[in-house]
Amino acid sequence: MTDATLENRFLEAVQKASEMTQASLPQDVQLRLYAFYKQATFGYLDLKQNPSYHLRDAFKTNAWMQISHLSADEAKENYIEIINSLSQK
Repeated sequence: MTDATLENRFLEAVQKASEMTQASLPQDVQLRLYAFYKQATFGYLDLKQNPSYHLRDAFKTNAWMQISHLSADEAKENYIEIINSLSQK
């Protein structure tokens, strides 16, 4: 699969996600989507960038840290997979 195809599929999934409401998604799914999106678009988490944060941010940071070993392409594939599974329900 080419990078352009993966990028297009990822952007389509991001569009689908933006049309979903937070209330329709369990919090664990929201955190996973957040983490995969951040890994896919920003790369590895740099904790030095913002060392002080609220509890909500700690959950988001933890979710991102758990998948920080993935490449951007792997994170995109995981993001797409979650969105597609949610769209089929």
